[in-house]
Amino acid sequence: MQALIHNSTARRMAKTILNGFRSYFADYLNSTLSAKARFEKADWHGVQQANVDRLELYKLKVAQTVQYLGMVTNKDIADLELWREAKIAYTQLVFNFPNFEIAETFFNSVFSDLHDHDKIDDDIIYVLSSQLIEAPAAEYSIFVRYEGEGFRDTFRRILKESEFSLPGEDIDLDLDRIMDVFNQDVVPKITGSQDAIKFDILESTFYRGKAAYMVGRVVDGKNKFPLALVFLNTEKGQLYVDTAIFNADDLSVLFSFTRNHFMVDAPLPYQYSHFLKKLMPRKLDYEIYNSLGFPKHAKTEFFRQLVGHLNSSEDKFIVAPGIKGMVMTVFMLPSYNIVFKIIKDKFAPPKEVTHQIVREKYRLVSRHDRIGRMADTQEFDNLIFPLDRFSDELIQELLKVAASQIEIRNDKLVIKHLYTERYMTPLNIYLQSASDEEMYSSMEEYGNCIKQLAAANIFPGDMPLKNFGVTRHGRVVFYDYDEIAFLTDCNFRKIPEPKNEQEEMQSGPWYTVGPDDIFPEEFRLFFSGNIKARKMFEEMHSDLYQVSFWTNLQHQIRSGYVVDVFPYRRIKRFDRNAEAVVDAH
Repeated sequence: MQALIHNSTARRMAKTILNGFRSYFADYLNSTLSAKARFEKADWHGVQQANVDRLELYKLKVAQTVQYLGMVTNKDIADLELWREAKIAYTQLVFNFPNFEIAETFFNSVFSDLHDHDKIDDDIIYVLSSQLIEAPAAEYSIFVRYEGEGFRDTFRRILKESEFSLPGEDIDLDLDRIMDVFNQDVVPKITGSQDAIKFDILESTFYRGKAAYMVGRVVDGKNKFPLALVFLNTEKGQLYVDTAIFNADDLSVLFSFTRNHFMVDAPLPYQYSHFLKKLMPRKLDYEIYNSLGFPKHAKTEFFRQLVGHLNSSEDKFIVAPGIKGMVMTVFMLPSYNIVFKIIKDKFAPPKEVTHQIVREKYRLVSRHDRIGRMADTQEFDNLIFPLDRFSDELIQELLKVAASQIEIRNDKLVIKHLYTERYMTPLNIYLQSASDEEMYSSMEEYGNCIKQLAAANIFPGDMPLKNFGVTRHGRVVFYDYDEIAFLTDCNFRKIPEPKNEQEEMQSGPWYTVGPDDIFPEEFRLFFSGNIKARKMFEEMHSDLYQVSFWTNLQHQIRSGYVVDVFPYRRIKRFDRNAEAVVDAH
């Protein structure tokens, strides 16, 4: 009799969690469905707020579900045996769900809200999925297929049948430009007849920032080419195509880890993920789920991928190469392109931040528009590693600078709090072996990165070269967040002239410095003796040394300006209103 009551309780728990998930997913889809209206109304501030609200939605629904769990049973909901049975019941309930993988992660989140992560076990939560993840039997439910027409006529149909309510500014001009790129990038590679070529366009449009993206593929027998058409709003009631993309590298940058999640109506998340993965085979599952707007499930996929890599490799975690930071200690696995960052117990002067402030800065970044210039991070509590995979040098380093954040349990190392981030070559290290051409390009990128962050109301704070990384696409990205601030909170000043010789000769500043004061003239110091790189930088970006550059941006932001930065080079853009847009490179 006791077992029957126990099972009944577990089933009520499972149903309660599933109800919470359904409520979350319905609100998630409504948020994405409303992205079209925000884009067409040019409600750019609404776009920014919707991104934040969607991130907070998950946390809110998990908290509500935990509260309801305490109301549906008088049993001890911390009882692990009860959770084992609840998982069995939940697995039965979500079997063959079209979004079962997201539902399983929601179950994990509810459990983790009540328990420490050291209780993770596949009998209790979904360390692995309960369902075999295979290629979808049919993808026709997520895309529209076009075939049997000439290429230009096909693109005309695609534009005419889009979900947009606003008319195109000049569809024939758009078609001319699309066809120019298509004839150059795709037609020479086609092996089949024109009548046999198929165009598959995902049913849902992707929205992010000030742009809308129609994404799909061109199918030539077994060959598949990515397809993306990028739409912008004239803000006068019309739309136009800004560029067309037909290669995997450009599409990969569009779905970069340095950009916010898309708003896309994806009721079948795995099918969307599978479709995109085929177009970008170098992308990992967690990266694509992040782009689709499922960061919690992306963490689940990341953890599974990390465990799988540890099981299939033998190298040891080491201290990450480069200049050691004053706030974070960083380590990595040489065979894995991820870095792990732990906040140190103590910070050397002149750092005056605290653990809590650092965490708040990272939280700010996770909710702000990263505009392709700030790396995405995953935050973990109580992550458990095999102790024997850590080098002796790294163990000693962790014990020395972050002892409060680690715990050794037999053959396991528990890290109580850490961030993970994609590995990039630090800019100062990159410059050591860069050719003149590579150095010039990276200095152009470095300045553009600072300018675009500023236009998005982010002042990096610490701007030495070591705090910026170079991606495999040659983009320069900022990744050290402990001193970032809103640009509008900074007070940019010119260094005053000394009043007399005594002031000029004294060792410290002869002027008062407030906590928010910034002196752009001092930015020259960030090059640390790299004279060649500094000269190149100043040819392109000497305006960053001027107070007026920063105060003018502050004025624009306070007046409601929202920056335009798109994930493709200026040369890729169709030549229309280009002067009004900040270049993405």
